[in-house]
Amino acid sequence: MEQIAAFLGTEAPLLKKLLGSIIVVVGLFLVRTAIFRRIRKQTEDHDSQYRARKVTTYAMTITAVITLALIWIDAFTSVGTYLGLVSAGIAIALSDLLKNMAGWGYILVRRPFRVGDRIEIQDLRGDVIDIRLFRFTVMEVGKWVDADQSTGRLVHVPNGLLFTNQVANYTEGFAQIWDEIPILISFESDHERAEALIRQVLVEKAPDLEADARAKVRETARVYHIKIGALTPTVYLSVRDSGVLLTARYLVDVRKRRGVQSDIWRAILEAFHNEPTISLAYPTVRTYLEGPIHVAEPTVE
Repeated sequence: MEQIAAFLGTEAPLLKKLLGSIIVVVGLFLVRTAIFRRIRKQTEDHDSQYRARKVTTYAMTITAVITLALIWIDAFTSVGTYLGLVSAGIAIALSDLLKNMAGWGYILVRRPFRVGDRIEIQDLRGDVIDIRLFRFTVMEVGKWVDADQSTGRLVHVPNGLLFTNQVANYTEGFAQIWDEIPILISFESDHERAEALIRQVLVEKAPDLEADARAKVRETARVYHIKIGALTPTVYLSVRDSGVLLTARYLVDVRKRRGVQSDIWRAILEAFHNEPTISLAYPTVRTYLEGPIHVAEPTVE
């Protein structure tokens, strides 16, 4: 070893550390590759493969960092001095990176969301498809596309944003959300008959998710203080400037909202078409006059 070090023009202890580091990195890479191959043979489920690969990568990374630290920092005897010299520089130069790493740790420990969850942060809404050390990736929904459908764009979000922005999770606890369809009918319409028709449409077209949702609510209530009343579809009535507003409210899977809403609208329009006493309303202006109306005769020159 000393002869090789002399030939390379370096010291033997430094050469030993370099060789040890190379062996560690190459060895862990080979172990990681072998585990990945084993995972692919064990299961064909893509979600399970993804989670297993992530756990393996994290484990190999942590092992590499600890092992290399033991090699290069003589049993950590000089850690205090080293950290004292560089801590100020790291705090300034790597503040964003450290914040992102802290965000990654927060995601792993507190689980504000997981891969596959639909979330909203700042003005971004979408499905989480990947979580890494410095950022997570979201398949964007909404924007110029209606009803929470995908835009096709992948958005990479720094993990540090979790500490300065609120995060809304659409699918944590249970994968259903409330959706509402406002139906405005004219004042002259038979609103009781219209409400009955809408309720009938909801019974036929709205997904039957009450049992599943209630079970998920009970499960989630073990962690969060959640109180939810009736989960069955319902219709609310209110009055607007241009007519009577009937709001259909129902539970729907997060990713099926647009299709279900389209089916319900088709059924409602068909039901109203066969009812002469019901008509949809639109913005109108009505003027009421009192007393006789005098129309001036045109003057002829």
